[in-house]
Amino acid sequence: MTERTPVLEARNLQVTFTGRGSRGVARAVDGVQLALHRGEIVALVGESGCGKTTLARTLLGLERPSAGEVLVDGQPLSYSSRDLTAYRKRVQLVLQDPTGALNPRHSVYEAVAEGLRIHGSEVDEGVAVADALSRAGLRPPERFFLRYPHELSGGQRQRVVIAGALVLNPDVIVADEPVSSLDASVRGEILALLLRLREELGLSLLVVTHDLGLAWNIADRVAVMYLGRIVEEGPTEEILRSPRHPYTRALLSVVPEMEGMDEVVLTGEPPDSTRIPSGCRFHPRCPVVVSGEAERLGIVEACRGTALPVLEVSAGHHVACHLPPDSN
Repeated sequence: MTERTPVLEARNLQVTFTGRGSRGVARAVDGVQLALHRGEIVALVGESGCGKTTLARTLLGLERPSAGEVLVDGQPLSYSSRDLTAYRKRVQLVLQDPTGALNPRHSVYEAVAEGLRIHGSEVDEGVAVADALSRAGLRPPERFFLRYPHELSGGQRQRVVIAGALVLNPDVIVADEPVSSLDASVRGEILALLLRLREELGLSLLVVTHDLGLAWNIADRVAVMYLGRIVEEGPTEEILRSPRHPYTRALLSVVPEMEGMDEVVLTGEPPDSTRIPSGCRFHPRCPVVVSGEAERLGIVEACRGTALPVLEVSAGHHVACHLPPDSN
């Protein structure tokens, strides 16, 4: 394994589901390439229905790919029960709703210790639980041992969920909308905690979100997903300051931090993975096509009929779009 071998990687990953009745086959993840390196934070961004949660579940080993593969330290993920159990110690999930993630009948101690017990860990349980709570910012940890979820604030509950992931000493945390259910005053505290854990523990984080503003505050790289595919990916600063794909621009236009950018209202139907259009799959909703600008530029037929792979447009910045570089 080389120094730049990703700790976790999706290679040509596909996940399909057979729908009931006339719904046909849903291509939830459709040929995705995505890498996460050690100590890196990647934000996976897109609307509801774009496939980002299915991709995250597949990287966690909770879904098996229909084609392609998940690589761990450069090696294909094994789906034997024994190997998956070991893998899930290394790659932990933090859910968006801490209230739903915690059993109301379990104390904080029991909630955090659960992973140790499931995996038959031989560490000193009390010490491990206290250490995980402390790292998650619940100090002194013993003060929280016998408390129950309903006795905690929303931010404290999310810290307990994070402690439950940390107790197994993972290499990777997949955080699905980790602050979406929290008050604005608490969001920044949890994001700061995730950044601190990356620095202290060398963790890699895949943050799944619809919010490019969150990506701005936490991520090293951003991957923008639409209808099962990554349509733009690259360093956060470059993606957010010089977006190349019209879908990325539309998502950015509603971020409060992006002053001076006109809001883009997307028209047409939201993503439906059972009905993927030909050509660029975003073209039925693309403002450049809908406004007639694509026709003026002479690319409308390509947008409607020719699918593009994700191509590198500058160092580390990849995009799948027919727009010429000088159109931005």
